Amino acid sequence: MGSFEEEWARLKGAAAGGPGMRLASARDGGGEGGVKSSKAAWTAAGSAVGGLSSNAKKVLTSLETGQHGLPTGGEVETAAAQSEVYQSWKTYLDKLSGRCTTLQGNLERAGKDLLLTDENVKSLFVEMGKQYRDTPAVGGEGK
Repeated sequence: MGSFEEEWARLKGAAAGGPGMRLASARDGGGEGGVKSSKAAWTAAGSAVGGLSSNAKKVLTSLETGQHGLPTGGEVETAAAQSEVYQSWKTYLDKLSGRCTTLQGNLERAGKDLLLTDENVKSLFVEMGKQYRDTPAVGGEGK
């Protein structure tokens, strides 16, 4: 630790926008290292993950279609092996689809929650500003 003056200069620099702690929901108008968030970005990410869920369901439907007509008993060893592989992939794709759907909802909710947080904070200050207006200057408006 340096002198008081050095420490004070470091603290003033951090308070003036230098490197330091930033809130995750803070929006920085530019500059490097600013954290930015938008509902559109979170929704787009959720939509992309939702597309993966749709694709997994399509693949599962194709796999199910391919199973029609195969012997289900133990008459043919390759059919029994293929049935095991099918069941394994069916389980995997069902879980993958469910995971993607859940992740989609979480991503979209994160965007909504972050947006609401910013709007709620702003509205608190707007309401506070309405309630606590500056007092008029002494001597009236024109003086």
